[in-house]
Amino acid sequence: MSRPEPPPRALDHIQSLPSWLAGRVAARGRDLVAEAIAAEGLKLPHHAVLAAVADEGPMAQADLVRRLGFDAKDVVLMLNHLERQGLLVREPDPRDRRKNAVTLTSMGAAVLERCARLADEANDRLLTSLGPDERRTLVSLLARVAED
Repeated sequence: MSRPEPPPRALDHIQSLPSWLAGRVAARGRDLVAEAIAAEGLKLPHHAVLAAVADEGPMAQADLVRRLGFDAKDVVLMLNHLERQGLLVREPDPRDRRKNAVTLTSMGAAVLERCARLADEANDRLLTSLGPDERRTLVSLLARVAED
């Protein structure tokens, strides 16, 4: 007579869910990237601000807040930090002198380029156990799931 299988353990069940696993991978990836770009004196939100300004700048501070979905006060603090480091400048917006336009400096562009390389290296460490085909498949599957 065969013995019935024991019911799955509750924690084992939770930890086998795709949502749990994806969250763990995401947290580990964020940690690795955060650690890597810390060498440039930046945190992840600073990196996002620099990237948004590089892609869409010069841009008004209010537009930057909307684009990133960050709290306006937090963005002001980040801009102050990045401006002190010489990575961006705030100047009157030529389209509306009542607003400030945020522009990336050449030093900011260089830091952003280094951060991109560091983020890539961190993600390589994250996916070290996967081969090139597996990495492409994982990224493709994640992109599909993220779209839904």
